[in-house]
Amino acid sequence: MKKIYIIGAGGFGRELLWWIKDINSVKPTWEIGGFLDDNSHALDDYECDYSIVGSIRGWQPKEDEEFALALGSPALKKRIVSEMKEKGAKFATVIHPTALLSEFARYGEGFIMFPHSKLSVNSVVGDFVTLLSSPIGHDTYIGDYSVISCNCNIIRNVTVGKEVFMAAGVCIAQDINIGDGAYLGLGSVVIQDVPKGATVFGNPARIMPKI
Repeated sequence: MKKIYIIGAGGFGRELLWWIKDINSVKPTWEIGGFLDDNSHALDDYECDYSIVGSIRGWQPKEDEEFALALGSPALKKRIVSEMKEKGAKFATVIHPTALLSEFARYGEGFIMFPHSKLSVNSVVGDFVTLLSSPIGHDTYIGDYSVISCNCNIIRNVTVGKEVFMAAGVCIAQDINIGDGAYLGLGSVVIQDVPKGATVFGNPARIMPKI
């Protein structure tokens, strides 16, 4: 049994620890090693049964170790993955037992799938995608490092680029394309394509000017 370390000891990390325990309760899969975080005080004042055992920058991965990303920023995920892979790290896929995953769906390395999320038929997610308790409809593609927060709804036949962040409650109509690096704000209702690098908010979602 491999040992698993959670990268990031914030709220996301503490939740991911919960889901890993749920997986182990159904089928023992990992020995939990604890958290890696460059902020050694990240767990101060929080009740938690595992501790920060080292920094991300200082950790040297071993052959029997896997890592799970608990990071909400696509850009930060990409940087940390690059740094850890240079040291030989291998990343775990964490799929909660209550998640719905079609036998005809495909996913890449380091996929994180929270409780009651769904990846429907003939949909594909790339590497290091995070799906937090939201449904992805059929025939949809999600690019590498993208983050889909809780209570989003992706209808069907949607293309989401790389390093996209969707805040909670985003709804995307069918046949929409979301460009690389886009930011979809809280509760946005997306009914037209979103350009690369754009920030959108509202119902219907509108492109926000850069500040």
